[in-house]
This record gives sequence, structure tokens and C-alpha cells, in this order.
Amino acid sequence: MPLYEHTIIARQDISPQQVDTMVEDVTKLLEEQGGSVRKTEYWGLRNLAYRIKKNRKGHYAFFGVDAPAEAMHELERRLRINEDVLRYMTVRVDDIEEGPSPILAKREERKRRDRR
Repeated sequence: MPLYEHTIIARQDISPQQVDTMVEDVTKLLEEQGGSVRKTEYWGLRNLAYRIKKNRKGHYAFFGVDAPAEAMHELERRLRINEDVLRYMTVRVDDIEEGPSPILAKREERKRRDRR
């Protein structure tokens, strides 16, 4: 099956628990469609480069997905309908990297530096 990296930006006024619920729903949908989520990361509430639907910030969630194309089409269809989702992006990749993404690695490095 093809491999994808999928990122969702949700509205700033929803809670992190609602984002976790959204992540669980995405995982459940992909598993029902015959795929699997190999990697999930919550990047937190981050500033946007420009306003999107009057929002200056957004909750970012990242997925490493192994699923058929039909499952990704269904996921994107449902995300278009969801009012809590500002943007999403799906990119097909050759392999899903193990370990933290550059966003989380940078955050961990910053935490280590601040402890010193």
C-alpha cells in the first residue's frame, strides 16, 4: 500500500482533548478502510503564517499513514465537511521516518537547552 504523511490544522478555539478525539476518529476511519496509522504526533497550538478563517493560531496534528488511495480520498472528503478543520495536506512518501519529526525534535532540543 502507498505511504502518506498527513497534516491537519484545527481551529484554535477547540480544546486539545477535542483534537485528540479528532485524531482517534481519523485513525479509526483509516483502519476501517483497510489502512493503518504508523505514526501520530500532536504538534500543539502554533501560530499561522497568515489568517485562515479569522484564526491566527491552529492545533497541528501529524500522521504517518499506510493506506489505499480510496481511504485517503474518504478521509479528505470528511475533513472538508468538518468545521473544526482549517486546512489539511496529504503527501505521498517513499517511507515513513522512524523517530520524531523535525518539529518535535526541535522542541526537544530547545527543552534540553533550557534545562542547562
